Amino acid sequence: MPGVAAGPVTSRAPGGAAMAAAPPEPPWQSPEQRRAADIIRLLSLYRPLLDAFVIDFFTEDLWSQLPPSWQPALAGATPEQLAGFLGGRGSPGAAWPLSLLAFGAAARALAFPRGCPGPAPRPPCQSCRLPPLLRRHVKPKKQHEIQRLGKLLQRLSRATGCEHVVDVGAGQGHLSRFLSFALGLRVTAVESDARLSALAERFDQELLQELAKPRALAHRGAPPCHPRAPQHIPGRLDPTAPWGELLLPPDPPGAGPAACNPLGGPGGSEDGHRVLVTGLHACGDLGPALLCHFARSPAVAAVALVGCCYMKLSSAPEQQQQQQQQQHLGYPLSTSVAALPGHQLSYRAREAACHALEEYQARLREGSAHLRAHCYRAVLESVIRAAEPSKRHLGLQPGRRAHSLSFTQYAQLGLPLAGLDPEGVPLDSVAVGAMLEQQHKVVAFCTLGQLLAPLVETLILLDRLLYLREQGFHCALVPLFNPRFSPRNLVLVAARTPLATALAGLARATEDGHSSEDEDVEEAETPREGQNHQ
Repeated sequence: MPGVAAGPVTSRAPGGAAMAAAPPEPPWQSPEQRRAADIIRLLSLYRPLLDAFVIDFFTEDLWSQLPPSWQPALAGATPEQLAGFLGGRGSPGAAWPLSLLAFGAAARALAFPRGCPGPAPRPPCQSCRLPPLLRRHVKPKKQHEIQRLGKLLQRLSRATGCEHVVDVGAGQGHLSRFLSFALGLRVTAVESDARLSALAERFDQELLQELAKPRALAHRGAPPCHPRAPQHIPGRLDPTAPWGELLLPPDPPGAGPAACNPLGGPGGSEDGHRVLVTGLHACGDLGPALLCHFARSPAVAAVALVGCCYMKLSSAPEQQQQQQQQQHLGYPLSTSVAALPGHQLSYRAREAACHALEEYQARLREGSAHLRAHCYRAVLESVIRAAEPSKRHLGLQPGRRAHSLSFTQYAQLGLPLAGLDPEGVPLDSVAVGAMLEQQHKVVAFCTLGQLLAPLVETLILLDRLLYLREQGFHCALVPLFNPRFSPRNLVLVAARTPLATALAGLARATEDGHSSEDEDVEEAETPREGQNHQ
């Protein structure tokens, strides 16, 4: 692994304070541990930039806090040049400071590969690989995800001999139905919201009724004949419970008692067979909880997890982490990362990890009007703070088409959401106009944050991978989905036996250069980090 490239030669960090010296690099024994240490060192150098809120661009004069040598280069960059800087392609045009180029190179080198986004600007209207009856109620993005994750779980099933999949956080049961009806797997779907679980069962019954019709197979595009529907269990995962006591009663209160544990153990599966566990975009602490239960539960042969909503991860203050390390903690999970000085991640940093880098790059290349929204919100923050200083960082949503409005129209929608009467907050047209003319600087500042965001996600996923490695499991991170329309596209796969068989097809597909929509799961990039397939 390459080390961190040299930081800015200026004596100021992006926050304006003296640059803190990076901690010395310990003698780590694995590439994953070295990468985690390098990421933390880089994030420590640029923490003020990472923790900044773009809406404070004017109220806190964020531009002046950038290294002085960076400011002219970024101010003169076109959106297309910024897109190239994000992706490491193309020339920035005028001569850029070496420190800025090194910053970009280091950030790109340390982030996990996310696979090729492909030429399609959006997911297909209908997935050609998903039977039509299984597309009902399913948006194109979700079709893409369940088809690819389903095929990966099918590979894991064949490799481990497990035909029972437990889908935790199953929602309306779209993935569970595909696994059950299209792939013939036995599925238990666990969902904390009893209403969603009931809706999933209704959709199952609709599908069974369609399959029972005489002409369904010939004319309705029915899936292969696997009529066994998933078993739906309303229940919440208890992250602190022993592996044999998995579930709490579902939401809302009074919806029903706690169900039996589908992972085995006391009150668990009746047949005692091993299971596969999956979570598609498991929110916040649900992902770490699944990994902890996998580590503690002998009944679980393998797990395939896609995380999301990293800002909802629980994270104890540094002084409490040693005492709480034995308890469930969303981040850090591994002793390796917990031992690194500076590993803490703020809420803002974890929020940034939920990035959509490829979408932002596309907007830069196209010069999209959506880029205006960042500047509009920063100007509105300045207006709000001038009128009422106590109102800051409010979660305002003036509408999806806000970027198509004039700023006056935008303010007319946004001020009431902040509890302010637009008639009582006059807009200084000169001051507002001066701020709007700095949109290119706001976009450049956002671009720097977008460059750091994948590093935070990589660190969080590395922490999970190292936790599993410390327990002696085989694991890999696979960029399974097209990142252009499924930003959380990295799947963490772990098993008690080698993964070479399950992931061999993924490796061959990448080596052969296949990226056909007809071979959805074959399109993913070869797992590079944390493979441990041997």
